[in-house]
Amino acid sequence: MPLEVMIAFSVASLLLALSPGPDNLFVLVHSALYGPKSGIIVIAGLCTGLLFHTTIVALGITTLFKNYPMAFVLLKVTGALYLLFLSWNSFRASVKRTENQQQRKITGFHLYRRGVIMNVTNPKVSIFFLAFLPQFTSDDYGPLLSQFFILGALFIFSTFLVFGAISLFSSLLCKLINGSELAQKIMNWIAGTVFAGIALKLVVTGL
Repeated sequence: MPLEVMIAFSVASLLLALSPGPDNLFVLVHSALYGPKSGIIVIAGLCTGLLFHTTIVALGITTLFKNYPMAFVLLKVTGALYLLFLSWNSFRASVKRTENQQQRKITGFHLYRRGVIMNVTNPKVSIFFLAFLPQFTSDDYGPLLSQFFILGALFIFSTFLVFGAISLFSSLLCKLINGSELAQKIMNWIAGTVFAGIALKLVVTGL
């Protein structure tokens, strides 16, 4: 692929990653609650989900959602139920006095899994990729399959950069929360509300 095409796509991807959305909030909430390192793990899960969506778009499986609308609905509902589960856990979360105590409460694997599930169960990402990626492809650039994966990799890299910055800059908020039981309680309620809001948006949007 021409360098200028990849640069243009990368700039567009960075701008899209910077625009406020559910994934940004998801990263911010986890980073603020459990620390920047935990936020990076969540981002790794989200990026794994993006790899999944890149693959199914490249292989043409996204047409399944168009031909079988019920599959689209079921996947959205599954994602919404999981987010509601996270919301419930956040509302019920107990206050911790130190960062170490708080971070022992949830493992890296669980954080990574949250990121994966959050992204994979959102079929709108596949629909977006299906509309966005082909705009930067051409038969003149070689096999379309390899082009999709190159663009997917650039999008994942751009997303990781932006979300990583969000996670790192949330360290100050994390220290503030760990130093105040009231702040922790408020943040848990905010997290629960955010998760519930994302779940509602996931189900309602596009119906």
